[in-house]
Amino acid sequence: MLQDGSTQLLCLTASSGVPLFTRGASKQLPFSVIGSLNGVHMFGGGQGALLSSCETEGGGKVVWKVFHDSVMLIAVSGGGSSGACIGEEESRLQRLLENVWSCMVLVLGQDELVNLRNIERLKRDLRSCFCLIDKLLEEKHQGVLGDLTHCADSLVPPNPTPLQEAVDGFAQAADSEFGCLFVHGRIVVATEKWWRLAPQEVVLLCALVRTLSASGSASCDYPVFLPQGSPTVAHRLLRFQLLPGADVCVLCGPTPSLQKAETELVGRFWSPLIETLRSCLAVGERCLPGSVPLRPDVLALLLINRETRRSVSCVQISSHHPLSDSSLSKSRCWELLKLFYIFSISRYFTQEETLCGSPEESTQSSHTEDFLHGFSHQPQQCYLVTEECKSYGLQTQQHQFFLLVLPSVPTFALRTVATQTLADIISATAF
Repeated sequence: MLQDGSTQLLCLTASSGVPLFTRGASKQLPFSVIGSLNGVHMFGGGQGALLSSCETEGGGKVVWKVFHDSVMLIAVSGGGSSGACIGEEESRLQRLLENVWSCMVLVLGQDELVNLRNIERLKRDLRSCFCLIDKLLEEKHQGVLGDLTHCADSLVPPNPTPLQEAVDGFAQAADSEFGCLFVHGRIVVATEKWWRLAPQEVVLLCALVRTLSASGSASCDYPVFLPQGSPTVAHRLLRFQLLPGADVCVLCGPTPSLQKAETELVGRFWSPLIETLRSCLAVGERCLPGSVPLRPDVLALLLINRETRRSVSCVQISSHHPLSDSSLSKSRCWELLKLFYIFSISRYFTQEETLCGSPEESTQSSHTEDFLHGFSHQPQQCYLVTEECKSYGLQTQQHQFFLLVLPSVPTFALRTVATQTLADIISATAF
């Protein structure tokens, strides 16, 4: 139905199948196909069968999900070239549908989506969600993995202490307990209450901040609903650009006004830290300070702190490697890192620890349980060897670590390389 590697998202009313919007692949599915996808799901429901997914003849995947008996979301994937197996692709699409629904709640609130009073007005209102939904679809291989891991994509600054003090003071002065500093769309520091938000809420707020930053505005006052914490009552998200690529945000109530916060608070707390912010910006896409040594044969890594629900990830393309050894592009490295993460949590690592544990993920958990049935222990390490790279994953009580290295690295050395790289990062950053 679609080209390999492309994904199209369909949104319909659950009761009547009226299309609300489509996003994704450049070539839209014909209306007859959309009607058939809705019809087969409704037929199954009428026969007492829940149709959640199916495979197409071309190796693609279709996934259905109904939310609150009100809205049906359908994800259609062309499959094919990415290297993911069918089970892994289904896990990715299920997560996509959950995130899209939460995006809709974040922007519009749950009441408007559950109580469908005026379909045409809802179609117009849903347009305000498109930028955020498109951001999730576009970030598939752009170095942001939080929508998949439900861990906050983070950047580790060289000197976090003054930044932490500033964000705590700034939030308190803005009559808020929820404040966060972003650099390159990743969290640098945040208040304690910000980290207490549901993992999915933190991830979606990060995506929203990246979307608002891309608009070019220096500041904004944006109403948001928290999909789990406050799905029916809106909060204000105040966002201020400190430097290009550096933003600070607070979640607050009616006060302060945007103008008051911008004129009285931003300069007071952040002007003294301009050079510190510039040092954070200099860290760039590496997301780790220069004090962290990385071997030249490391292609990409993802480190998850299971306790704080934070993650750091980066791709390292070195000019020292001959093209005969590795000709992988940066986007392909991100893609392979994402696929290895899905591979690992779909087969070996503890699913409920890696994900946020919402009821919607019971299907994914069952895939892992089926695979592990009969094993006498919980795997703690795994590896994968392909023509493009070698990958190693390990799980400890506090961390999950996923590493991609050049094919020239001996397979017997993968465990040593991974454990040493993890130890170097933790000792240098205490992440």
